[in-house]
Amino acid sequence: MTLVSTLRTGMSVGWSVLAPAATGLARTIGNRGMALWSVEREKGQTYRSADEIIDHNLIEWSLEQTRKDAQDPVRVRAILEAAKQRSFLDNYNPAGGGSEYVQGLTYSECATLLNVDVKNHDLMSEIIETAFNIKERIYGNRIVLFAPLYIANYCVNNCTYCAFRSGNKDIERSSLNEQQLREEVEALQKQGHRRLLVLTGEHPKYPFDDFLKALHTIAETRSEPCGQIRRCNVEIPSLSLSDMKRLKATDVVGTYTLFQETYHRPTFKEMHLSGPKSHFDNRLLTHDRAMRAGLDDVGIGTLFGLYDYRYEVMAMLMHANHLEAEYGAGPHTISVPRMRAADGSEMSIAPPYEVDDENFKKLVAILRIAVPYTGMILSTRESPEMRRELLRVGMSQMSAGSKTDVGAYHRHDDAVTREALGKMSGQFSLLDERPVNQVILDLMKQGYVPSWCTACYRKNRTGEHFMKIAKAGNIHNFCHPNSLLTLQEYLNDYGTPEEKQVGEELIKEESSRGFMSESAVRLLERKLKKVNKGEHDVFI
Repeated sequence: MTLVSTLRTGMSVGWSVLAPAATGLARTIGNRGMALWSVEREKGQTYRSADEIIDHNLIEWSLEQTRKDAQDPVRVRAILEAAKQRSFLDNYNPAGGGSEYVQGLTYSECATLLNVDVKNHDLMSEIIETAFNIKERIYGNRIVLFAPLYIANYCVNNCTYCAFRSGNKDIERSSLNEQQLREEVEALQKQGHRRLLVLTGEHPKYPFDDFLKALHTIAETRSEPCGQIRRCNVEIPSLSLSDMKRLKATDVVGTYTLFQETYHRPTFKEMHLSGPKSHFDNRLLTHDRAMRAGLDDVGIGTLFGLYDYRYEVMAMLMHANHLEAEYGAGPHTISVPRMRAADGSEMSIAPPYEVDDENFKKLVAILRIAVPYTGMILSTRESPEMRRELLRVGMSQMSAGSKTDVGAYHRHDDAVTREALGKMSGQFSLLDERPVNQVILDLMKQGYVPSWCTACYRKNRTGEHFMKIAKAGNIHNFCHPNSLLTLQEYLNDYGTPEEKQVGEELIKEESSRGFMSESAVRLLERKLKKVNKGEHDVFI
């Protein structure tokens, strides 16, 4: 049986005992006199081999064999039509209960679409339209908002594209103490944020134990009028299974995100010169360890520009299929950052496989079609104009008001000048520096519903449970009313007069748009009354 058929049917293929590069990691760090950030204490675990999860030969073969099909409009349109039929659910109804499940693309279909020339404007238009329609059917017009929060930029890894890399001796290294962290969180709360992506580098100067304490500090911090962080997603170094369990035990973390950066093994080796991150297999199996520890919402991603984007998209599809086959749930999110200039990294200025705007829109659209149930994340690495375009391609989550400097939010809150901020070194350069309220207003004027919903996380609608709801097309009865409730709460607490005018009209329109069942609409009406009477954290 081939890997494709195995993953599609969910049947088990060969397992092997794999100590996730533990010996090599210990040797790498031990020679430098440093302790590992995360130590494995669980013995005897077996994992599928990395080369079995990401089949290099199958990717290369698929991309080569579908070149001619990609030039055939009839074949391409047949793939798009089949994708729509799979994702639109013939038995769908707003009340739920559909028996069919959302399906993505086969590897051959995905490769065919990736080989379509962006100069073929007719086919490109149809690919993008298909992606947007699939996203609208599954996720509607909701856009989940969050902000990244960097706690420390110490790092032992030497990744050629990153400003935080150990080889960059010019960057100012720092970490937030408890008081600074509280001030940082309060500054974000005053912007209206309820969801954070918490990040740190990998270094014994900021150990994992300190990170766990920081999560509790974030969750406990409150500010006026009603500031509260309700979901902490994390994007942190690879963890052992035992430390994944400790992370889960905090009862604070939503999604565990980790980028492979590139799935192409030779390129991975070339880009990661030293440190624990330089071990390809250990990094690839990180999400398996998260799943086994009960962190069943995981995020994957690639840094586009390191290698051929077509290869990376195919590999991400394989990774997603592996997680779904083994654990009943594919990735909760997929991130698609493009490489941007980073201090101290010449390579980041001229990426070896730079992705232009048209090909970037194409790959985003194909990922949406290939993995229709996943949340797709759009960062402030892109300009406001490009972010608007990508929302029409299938994105469902985006950061707003982002800063990648340690401590930059509360320092900016204290009116530190832009010149002073420029002396601090972020992880990479940003192209969308609009404040949060401008991003929110822009979204609403385009007809999108900004959402800070965290209900599924607290109602245990995660992992396989969430995927069953998403794939059956039933999340509109949960996510849409909850997004409107969070929007009303934001408008009441933080909205400007213009935001309130535009937002409240949008809520009225969305309440009668037909996304939700009649019972969900009635429940929404009752809950909105509670919010407008001053209640907070109201959800379905």
